Amino acid sequence: MDLVSIRVITGDINRLVGFYEKVTGVQAVWGNEDFAEVRTAHGTLAIGSTRTVPLFAPGSARPADNHTAIIEFLVADVDALYEELKAVVQDFVNVPTTMPWGNRSLLFRDPDGNLVNFFTRV
Repeated sequence: MDLVSIRVITGDINRLVGFYEKVTGVQAVWGNEDFAEVRTAHGTLAIGSTRTVPLFAPGSARPADNHTAIIEFLVADVDALYEELKAVVQDFVNVPTTMPWGNRSLLFRDPDGNLVNFFTRV
């Protein structure tokens, strides 16, 4: 078994894909107008429009309704990136903070309200 991606469902795929392209610096790979992937060396953030939900099971996923998961990206320098992200991110949950487990983390919300953690290992 191999975890290959996490999929986020959104009501505005162009907005959400554009946001992740800006904050990660990674250009998304589009499968079609309803599905794109932000691929990194070790994982993929898949983004699907609400039009894809009925293909799995009608009503099985709701956009902008995540209250449990945090999408995490390992970055080289979270403090420097924080300064750059101020022009893109509208909702910071915290500033770069060193966590008890040794990561320096920056938590913010994407346009759909999903929590995103950019972190650097200390």
